[in-house]
Amino acid sequence: MLKRIIAASLLGISAISMTVSLAATRDDPFLWLEEVEGEKALDWVRSENAKSLGELEADPHYARYLADAAQILKAEDRIPYPAMVDAKNGYVYNFWQDAIHVQGLWRRTSLDGYRSAEPQWETVLDLDALSKAENETWVFKGADCLGPDNRLCLVTLSRGGSDASEQREFDTERKEFVPDGFFLKEAKSGTSWVDADTILVGTDFGEGALTTSGYPRITKLWRRGTPLEQAPVLLEGKTTDTGVWPSTFEDATGQISIINRAVTFFDSEYYLVDGENPARQIPLPLSAELLGYHKGKLIVRLRADWTVALTSGEKETTYAQGALIAFGLQDWAKSGTVAADLLIARGPREAVEDVAITRDAVIVTMLDNVRGRVRALTYDAGAKSWTPQDIAVPDNGSASVLGTSPEASFFMINFESFLVPGQLSFAPGLDTAPSVIKSLPARFNADGYVTEQFEAVSTDGTKIPYFVVRHGDKSGPMPMLLYGYGGFQVSMNPWYWSTAGKLWLEEGGAYAVANIRGGGEFGPAWHEAARGVNRQRAYDDFAAVAQDLIARGLSSPQKLGISGGSNGGLLVGVAFTQRPELYHAVICAVPLLDMLRYTKLPPGASWIAEYGDPEDPAMRAAIEKYSPYQNLSGDKSYPRVLFLTSTKDDRVNPAHARKMAALMESLGKPMLYYENIEGGHSAAANLDQRAKQLALQYVYLRRQLMGAGG
Repeated sequence: MLKRIIAASLLGISAISMTVSLAATRDDPFLWLEEVEGEKALDWVRSENAKSLGELEADPHYARYLADAAQILKAEDRIPYPAMVDAKNGYVYNFWQDAIHVQGLWRRTSLDGYRSAEPQWETVLDLDALSKAENETWVFKGADCLGPDNRLCLVTLSRGGSDASEQREFDTERKEFVPDGFFLKEAKSGTSWVDADTILVGTDFGEGALTTSGYPRITKLWRRGTPLEQAPVLLEGKTTDTGVWPSTFEDATGQISIINRAVTFFDSEYYLVDGENPARQIPLPLSAELLGYHKGKLIVRLRADWTVALTSGEKETTYAQGALIAFGLQDWAKSGTVAADLLIARGPREAVEDVAITRDAVIVTMLDNVRGRVRALTYDAGAKSWTPQDIAVPDNGSASVLGTSPEASFFMINFESFLVPGQLSFAPGLDTAPSVIKSLPARFNADGYVTEQFEAVSTDGTKIPYFVVRHGDKSGPMPMLLYGYGGFQVSMNPWYWSTAGKLWLEEGGAYAVANIRGGGEFGPAWHEAARGVNRQRAYDDFAAVAQDLIARGLSSPQKLGISGGSNGGLLVGVAFTQRPELYHAVICAVPLLDMLRYTKLPPGASWIAEYGDPEDPAMRAAIEKYSPYQNLSGDKSYPRVLFLTSTKDDRVNPAHARKMAALMESLGKPMLYYENIEGGHSAAANLDQRAKQLALQYVYLRRQLMGAGG
């Protein structure tokens, strides 16, 4: 296998000096790669890109994979999922990209038209035309519209896909940007409407305005036609906070604005906005996660137990970790009364995933042993009670509720599984069962394929569930791709992985999805079990799944590959440095890898609540044991790794992947590296770039796990 070693004159070190791990020397000869737009660093990127593309694009399967990926991503018969519903004017909004509209169209159709087989779409904003007119690659990051009219919107536009974005006021009736309207220059901003002439705004106001994580620390009340610098401050957080963000909620009782002071990534204080007066802190625990607002009540998920002395005369009440509650905001705002209703008490294998709000109900998506469930709760103000109603969805898949509005009763449910394409159903209200209005055509031949759920036993005896998707007739070790994430309470639920089905399953491969600790599959406790000093548990869980796949004869070390992105990139980075003998392919995408310096690369400080602070001696000792960059050794053999990242990724700095790749190269370890010059944290700014990335990944997997490259 080809060993690529960067010349000593370029790196400023010798390859011989790197035969021991950085954990021992604490040296970092690749700090210059942290200069994201530095010419020397970009020259290195271009050189590595050329080598990797030269090899992978020359593979005889690449052109077919690229064409198949592009056809799936750009297919005209995709489901145009609703991005926003304007119930008052009867519109459904959608953002659409295809072969012609590379950057995309923000468009709308009538509600009745949306339910039809052939909606008549009206373009609201053409991102390709805007990009051409302004000589930029604008990536649409969404729009926040002032209800209930939804005429005035704040549109978020990103150059190349980065999180830092411009915000511009847009008129959906005139379909143009508002002349001299609200405008925020490129920054990681947060905004929310108060009324047609007032917004709440947090942005980079200048020196001292940001937290150490790089997010807004201050929220102001900005009135139209007044200088932003003179806008009154409603709330200031601390520089050590993750950030301070405003939001606005509507229901039949009116509109409220709330400011979230995120003390850490997981702990928040919430403040009720009252004009230009200082915002009032709402008496919720730091573990509260605000998911919605309905009939004067905040819908809240609890990350930890909450014991509260209610002012209704009851004794102290404890709401358990993972519960969904309704906090009486309107009553508290008027009289100071503290009262809450228990909506859902989580079972041992359950988790509350998300909440959608209609005029009539709170609709909750849940997991039951990593299978989707939907439950609606209606409130009777006279009886002061909630009535639950389960909404039937197919089994063995995922369900999500979308297309809702607090001004309307209707809702939509999307269902999908590993082998069942997406099915979007519509219900006019809770008294009518949802009926399918749109279905995604099959993207691969699933005949004969099965989905199985197994359990592996981790180092501490905990049972770790995982799914396997394979052809039922195949036996013996198979080329297997194991995917995982394991962090930030993010669940790996069943989804229709169309590109993997076409480019991997149909080619003779199989894949597995691990539900390891650190995720949210079984509620906050499943996440808490792998936070901070206990982070290694997530990595032990992943290795246990890999070993279980091998023990069951479903794969072998020569045929087992792993893949993960972002925190999942860290997961696979730890996996191949701790247990390199288990794997023969590693796709490490937009990863964190230098965990001793992750807080130095914005917004890394915001993740201290997840990983711990490397400046803390106890945490540093724990992090040093698993940080991939510090534990790479010249004395070990590693599988050939494919690193993928983006220059424009301002969420996980590309320096993580750059430095790890450079270190491997200097040690003569096999690797491939590709950095998209655009793309943000998704590593792709449009569908063409995404198709290219997919083709590169599956060519690499084929070569590593099916021969011709191992």
